[in-house]
Amino acid sequence: MKTRAVVVEDEPIARQQLRELLLEIDWIDCVGEAADGRSAAAMIDQLEPDLVFLDIEMPEMSGLDVLRSIQHEPAVVFTTAYDKFAVAAFELEAIDYLLKPFGRERLRAALERVRRAVHDETDVPVAKRAHEALDQLSGDGTLTRLFVRDRGRILPVAVREIERLEADDDYVAVHLRGRRFLVYLGMSEFEARLDPTRFLRIHRSHIVNLDHVAAMVPFDATRLQIEMKDGTKLIASRTRSRELRSLAI
Repeated sequence: MKTRAVVVEDEPIARQQLRELLLEIDWIDCVGEAADGRSAAAMIDQLEPDLVFLDIEMPEMSGLDVLRSIQHEPAVVFTTAYDKFAVAAFELEAIDYLLKPFGRERLRAALERVRRAVHDETDVPVAKRAHEALDQLSGDGTLTRLFVRDRGRILPVAVREIERLEADDDYVAVHLRGRRFLVYLGMSEFEARLDPTRFLRIHRSHIVNLDHVAAMVPFDATRLQIEMKDGTKLIASRTRSRELRSLAI
């Protein structure tokens, strides 16, 4: 029996290329295509495919929003042009992803894992596991857990344990327990997802966890020096220093 698949991709050329690659797979039957998240959600629940190739970033609804909204539970392979935080969070073998552009061999490797998952009746559906993974966000969208790479391993990190975040070119360095991990996500994206009652952006390059701040002392006439409990000293920007001073009772 063939595996029925739906391709969800907002870029016409990428959608065509994936469709052509799937034609070479004799056990895959591509039964539908969608170019945006809203159409994809309706199609998935209507056609009930076994497998969905799902672009993460799309108009109307993201791939993650699609998974939140559908009732059907297909196997899912994410496709994305950006190896960013959203991908790292699903890189635990529970959900596969294809980093665009990808070729035949990478697609076939993903499909072998999918084939085992589709035919394993004891396996938890991928969409259900996606819902569980999305629970990393609290009800108000605040980030509570992320995953970091460490010498070939993927480690879960409770956000409350993060001591500080530091911009490092296109990455953000996550500091905790004397370790430093690089995550491919912008500082502004982090700031938008972190609990503002716990995390404070003191500079364009630094976010600190207030639970790990020992003291804030004058550095010069306009700036404050943030002293972390581990001994690290950071200089807050003039604007942030002014805001911090206004918080003092």
